Amino acid sequence: MELVTADLASSWQKALAAWVPHARVVFDRFHVERLASDAVDEVRRSEQRRLEPADAKALKGTRYALLKHPGRLKPGEARRLETLRRENRALDRAYELKEYLATILGQATPEDAPDLLEEWLEWAARSRLASFVKLGRTIRKHAEGILAYLYTRMTNGPVEGINNKLRVIARRAYGFLSAGALISMLFPVLRRHRTGTAPTHTHLKRFRFSLSGITCYQKWLLNLSGR
Repeated sequence: MELVTADLASSWQKALAAWVPHARVVFDRFHVERLASDAVDEVRRSEQRRLEPADAKALKGTRYALLKHPGRLKPGEARRLETLRRENRALDRAYELKEYLATILGQATPEDAPDLLEEWLEWAARSRLASFVKLGRTIRKHAEGILAYLYTRMTNGPVEGINNKLRVIARRAYGFLSAGALISMLFPVLRRHRTGTAPTHTHLKRFRFSLSGITCYQKWLLNLSGR
């Protein structure tokens, strides 16, 4: 195995170091962007606590406008976001940091990305926004794996899609009497995502560590199987 996608959680990194120590880790772009969205939301909550009650009311109901992709904003949301950014410098700065990071990950070339990310890290460090200062340290620590996305364009998306199907199967069955019964039900789902012969139990064991490493559901299956 040469490439593995994962989020930035330390538990995933420990699992990957133990099972695929020589693989190149690609940190999931969308997880990184979610961390930036969380940082924006922390700024919003901080501003609500800082402002007088009358001024804090202006921030009520603005969470989704701040976190949505700009292209998906409704006209009313776009106008409200514009007003909010004009009147609150901290939130304007946080929003710009979030969107610039998304632009780097979505549009930068592998050649330009290191310099652009370094520029973003310096901006985050001097932003005077505690959540983005913290995020900047996290991204700097994992910069190699984050930049690797721009070379591979790999994400956790395919595996997370499979996992969602597996959870539906488990819920639909209201539980299984044995691990073998559950594994048998997983075969048709996995067959659509693999080529060649139908998956075997060995395939499933390998699948636990494909692309995004061990998921919570796969951990549960592993424990259920007693392996």
